[in-house]
Amino acid sequence: MALNKDELRDIVEELENYKGRHTELISVYIAAGYDVNSVQKQLEAEKSTAKNIKSTSTRKNVIDALEKIVRHLKTLKKTPENGLALFSGNVSKVEGQDDLQLWTIEPPMPLKVRLYRCDKEFVLESLKEMLEVDEVFGLLVMDRKEATIGLLEGKRIECLQKMTSGIPSKVRAGGQSSQRFHRITEGLTKEFYKRIADEMKKIFFEMPKLKGILVGGPIPTKDEFLDGEYIVTKLREKIIGCKDIGNTDASGLNDLVEASQDILAQQEIIHEKKAMERYFEALGEGRGMATLGLDDTKHALQYGAVERTFASVNLSKKISKELKEMSGSTGSSFEIISTDTTEGEQFYNLGGIGALLRFKIN
Repeated sequence: MALNKDELRDIVEELENYKGRHTELISVYIAAGYDVNSVQKQLEAEKSTAKNIKSTSTRKNVIDALEKIVRHLKTLKKTPENGLALFSGNVSKVEGQDDLQLWTIEPPMPLKVRLYRCDKEFVLESLKEMLEVDEVFGLLVMDRKEATIGLLEGKRIECLQKMTSGIPSKVRAGGQSSQRFHRITEGLTKEFYKRIADEMKKIFFEMPKLKGILVGGPIPTKDEFLDGEYIVTKLREKIIGCKDIGNTDASGLNDLVEASQDILAQQEIIHEKKAMERYFEALGEGRGMATLGLDDTKHALQYGAVERTFASVNLSKKISKELKEMSGSTGSSFEIISTDTTEGEQFYNLGGIGALLRFKIN
């Protein structure tokens, strides 16, 4: 069964604490849709290779960890829907003692990577990226010849669709008049713009986590596209930035994200400001629909009355973890609030702990 983000965060924090004495901690990532039997065979082969390790203790630990993973994989009929991450190794803190452990994780989002790594630490980057992703951003880079549509999830950029227009070059064929050639290319350009807009609708329209769309391309093509009202209203309202970009292939997606860092940072600030404004409004109304302080917030969480729990980034890790666990067990969202905004700083100065409630409690 797939973990939720809070459960995943707890396991990642636990795995970060383990360090091997040598390169003997094993990380295996099986991408969503990849054949689990192929991975099992690969790890069987790795067991043979591990027999060549010179250190007796390292050789034993690596082979034991591989066998533990392989035994688990043999119990699976197929790869879980979101893929699978497995971690195994001797995590004993006392040299000479064995504490061979296995963690199997079905993540909350589809794994896109395949990996086998034997190292002094577990490889956790792909899982950490999932913890960062609450929203995604649509990406479009385009000119009259080419368009590439992609997605920004956390720090990962994925290319989803490449399109070409088929518009001929400026050299006219067969002695066509300049005006006729211009009419043909303009007609083909408009058709291409419609195709781009249709593809954007297919990809983005029903995407629940879509927070915004960034558009890039040369002047004036991208502006011509945006001003032409090809995009449906719901997606037009999602466009948060437009940047001058030369590349319109997959590398252009990276250029667009790089050029839009100011916009992306501002989006996080806007989200946080809105959350705090709503919180302070509820607190100020005095109708008992918001809590302030640790005791009142924990009391509301125990009643299952909390909709959103807020904790300042400057709180101790122990208190944040306790609130996060209580929120997860009662279906409340848990949000860390920075001090980068006036509202966030004010929240911290008031104690840095609070909640919005679903219903009033006594």
